[in-house]
Amino acid sequence: MRIYFDNASTTPLHPDVLETMCSVLAEDYGNPSSIHQHGRKARSIIEQARKSVASIIQASISEIFFTSCATEANNMIIKNCVQDLGIKRIISTPTEHHCILHSLDYLSKKGRCEVIILDVDAFGLVNINQLETVLQASSVPTLVTIMHGNNEIGTMAPIRIIGGICRQYGALFHCDTVQTIGKYPINVQDDHIDFLSGSAHKFHGPKGAGFAFISNEHIISPYIHGGAQERNMRAGTENVAGIAGLAKALEISTANMETNYAKILALRNKFKTGLSTTLDDIKYNGNQDDNFMAHVLSVSFPPGPKAEMLVMNLDSAGISESSGSACTSGIEEDLDVLQAIGHNIDRKTIRFSFSAFNTEEEVIMTVEKLKSMTKYH
Repeated sequence: MRIYFDNASTTPLHPDVLETMCSVLAEDYGNPSSIHQHGRKARSIIEQARKSVASIIQASISEIFFTSCATEANNMIIKNCVQDLGIKRIISTPTEHHCILHSLDYLSKKGRCEVIILDVDAFGLVNINQLETVLQASSVPTLVTIMHGNNEIGTMAPIRIIGGICRQYGALFHCDTVQTIGKYPINVQDDHIDFLSGSAHKFHGPKGAGFAFISNEHIISPYIHGGAQERNMRAGTENVAGIAGLAKALEISTANMETNYAKILALRNKFKTGLSTTLDDIKYNGNQDDNFMAHVLSVSFPPGPKAEMLVMNLDSAGISESSGSACTSGIEEDLDVLQAIGHNIDRKTIRFSFSAFNTEEEVIMTVEKLKSMTKYH
């Protein structure tokens, strides 16, 4: 039986989600745009899912739009804010997901807006004072896009403070909540969020299903043109089973949020204790005292040939983890975030990420494997 410690990349499908999706696939196969009973049933499943997601983040039903993933949602929001809302300046950080940074790079190179990248500290926390200073001096329509939880080092941004500052200076706030939705409470009203994105496969839902929250106060154009699906915002026949699975997974994750957090935090602490007491000269990246996600632990090992082989050796030993973002780690080691926090890139960094499906036995086994592979003790 393999050990899976790559839950920041994707999570295993919850059994109840699988059951829900199988039922929809087998019985509710109508096209949601059709007016007959089969179509109406499929449509009702989508609208019930929309109602559920909206309720969880304290949004209106009309503010939830289903997409294929958060990357699509982020692209739709950022690019259409520039196109439709007259955004001339976008403020972000160097530790964002590549779907954000590459979108900003595209817009900047096309001359469509100015991009300002804020400083982050050694833990990956954004410089709040710098954000406020930039917004104070801004005289053009501005969008701030900052993720809630970093997918590589686990540091969490104080989004309620950021949202409040944006509201104070009239800037719009977009928040990528891919790593935190379903794991931490998010309230788009209290957090002053104008735009938000999420992806089902990060909270034990299916791949190929995501969503965007777009405040009713800000109307943007369709990103994909064609039919009138998603209230004319995203053309194409809807992924009914995927949407149903997304909503079911988010409901389950939200209902078990406190229990899951406690279990995952205990696993993380046991893992850290095991590593720290058996291996020398290891370093943990990101904030370790507060403002961190319990499910992500980024560990840097001393440079050397044994460290370079750790990812492959762990995989051969039946343990799945990663060396960075899943969107890039299959191509080459992704060092953008680590470089942004001043990390020594000569060290080999591995991200271990946990879920409530993991066990203490798996933690103990992995620590023992690492001990035998590194021989640093």
